[in-house]
Amino acid sequence: MHAPDDKLTLSIPSHPRYLCIIRAFFDSLLRELGFEPQEADGVILAVHEACANVIEHGYQGDTTQRIDLTVHVVPECFTVEIRDYGRQQDIAAIKPRPLHQVRPGGLGTHFMQTLMDDVTYDSSDAGTLLRMTKRRSTSCKSP
Repeated sequence: MHAPDDKLTLSIPSHPRYLCIIRAFFDSLLRELGFEPQEADGVILAVHEACANVIEHGYQGDTTQRIDLTVHVVPECFTVEIRDYGRQQDIAAIKPRPLHQVRPGGLGTHFMQTLMDDVTYDSSDAGTLLRMTKRRSTSCKSP
């Protein structure tokens, strides 16, 4: 079992072929933490979409960059922070589109907002930090 304040880190190149590593990492971790399969699948999808958005929007397809992930594990929940070092994002413009306005490839932000309990962004000249939290009870506190 994990200590109440476990912190895990993972860094991958900004290439789509490495998204499978993200999926495998989170699949194993969430199952170890006791998340239900359907709930784990939703979180994996949200993290996958977030990383795909970093590659497409933050790095504009540049596969030579880095994506850093930090996971904070507490008994009731976990928080994943996804850090990129790409161009500064307009945080106000990052929001899910209404489903009737979605075009192919336009559901990532919708999935993140729907599948996670809390989603926040912090953008600066040094890139963007996305923080997503998934609770298993109402007593979870973000790091």
